[in-house]
Amino acid sequence: MARGGGFPPMGGGNMQQMMRQAQKMQQQMVEKIAELETRSYEASLGGGAVSVKVSGKREVLSLTLTREAVDPDDVDLLQDMIVSAVNEALRKCDAEREAALGKLGGGMGGLF
Repeated sequence: MARGGGFPPMGGGNMQQMMRQAQKMQQQMVEKIAELETRSYEASLGGGAVSVKVSGKREVLSLTLTREAVDPDDVDLLQDMIVSAVNEALRKCDAEREAALGKLGGGMGGLF
């Protein structure tokens, strides 16, 4: 075995500083998630015939249909519009969450 080989000793200060930074980032992420969960996201289709509001917790808060959207002879279209509106509102929620958390985790090599 070669003398003096191997890895250089790690400075305790650097590791402690990294741990403090990681804890700070974790706290910021917890706070940001709590903030995002208080928001709501909306989507509508068919010129407002179907409107959906979801929470930042990804729960449907409301679903609004206009009378014009309810055609007893075309229930399939109404179902499709509802599904699409819910999915669009959830995409908005997810996109904002990813953008907000990506900003916080950017300094950690994409770990978050």
